Amino acid sequence: MTDTDRLDTTRHRRATIVDVGKHAGVSTASVSKVLRNAYGVSESMRERVHHSMAELGYRPHRPARGMRGRTYSIGMMVSDVENPFFNLISDGVTSVLRPQSYELLIAPAGYDTEGQTAVVDALIDHQMDGLILVAPLMSKDELDRIAREIPLLVVGLHSVSDSYDSVSGDDALGAALVVDHLVGLGHERIAFVAHSYRSDDAGRPESVRLEGFQAAMERHGLRDQAVVVSVRWSLEGGREAARQLESLAQPPTAVHAGADVVAFGMMSELWERGERVPQSYSLAGYDNSTTSSIGPIDLTTVDQSGRRMGETAGRLLLERIEGRSEAHHELLQPALVPRGTTARRQ
Repeated sequence: MTDTDRLDTTRHRRATIVDVGKHAGVSTASVSKVLRNAYGVSESMRERVHHSMAELGYRPHRPARGMRGRTYSIGMMVSDVENPFFNLISDGVTSVLRPQSYELLIAPAGYDTEGQTAVVDALIDHQMDGLILVAPLMSKDELDRIAREIPLLVVGLHSVSDSYDSVSGDDALGAALVVDHLVGLGHERIAFVAHSYRSDDAGRPESVRLEGFQAAMERHGLRDQAVVVSVRWSLEGGREAARQLESLAQPPTAVHAGADVVAFGMMSELWERGERVPQSYSLAGYDNSTTSSIGPIDLTTVDQSGRRMGETAGRLLLERIEGRSEAHHELLQPALVPRGTTARRQ
């Protein structure tokens, strides 16, 4: 071995738990307790060990941790990374997991059941300690099957399953808040942009929002004025929704996009034609994603507490991993956030 080889070997040698213990002046067992966030570790020892870990660039060896029972990894499946609302959820999840030494791995899985099932199976094969599925397309039976293999939490679905936990917003109320707001501004012919995916599961968020929209329109005596167009909830889907509405013989004066990402696509389509909201029509989204509050966008939307949703999901999943067996289903209350894209009917 040459001197250069020896230098490279030294340079790339990965710090071990023994190195951390020597650097911190504590036993290897004490370092292990800190890594496991075990009971009885003093704050001063915890700080000393974490300081040594940072100084040495120590990272836990995940296969070894897995052999001891856990990998300290959580998998989160989303349909795509285009929807900014998913960022709010992941931020909330991470804020809960990171202090417990867990890492979050986000896996985009697409918009078909087969693709999502394949991604979930891959996450299980990679020995995740638990899974968070955001609005999955799988059937209840399939979700129950997954929950028998691994601690599971589902975000978005209105579930009553005994096998897994769920966190969702009150989507029916959120849609009604938008309709009430638009009717209060004098609008009568109002459109809802539904998600084109069809499922037998009535608990999906897009299904509940559509039902909430229709019920609110009927409550205002405007059932015959309700317009529904179906697209994929994406930027391109929003563009398509704008084109569909433009082609109607009697276009609406206000639109409730089913998600912020759809509203962004609709606004983009209008901008490219030299049109604007609310001049062309009032437009409201759903999610209160961070992009919605940017000045030129200023989108009226529904805040369903995405970060809090993620925090709740992380907390419940950790409880499941620690042994809780009874199912918990959390329903968060939404709030309307009026901004500049909705205005009184002219």
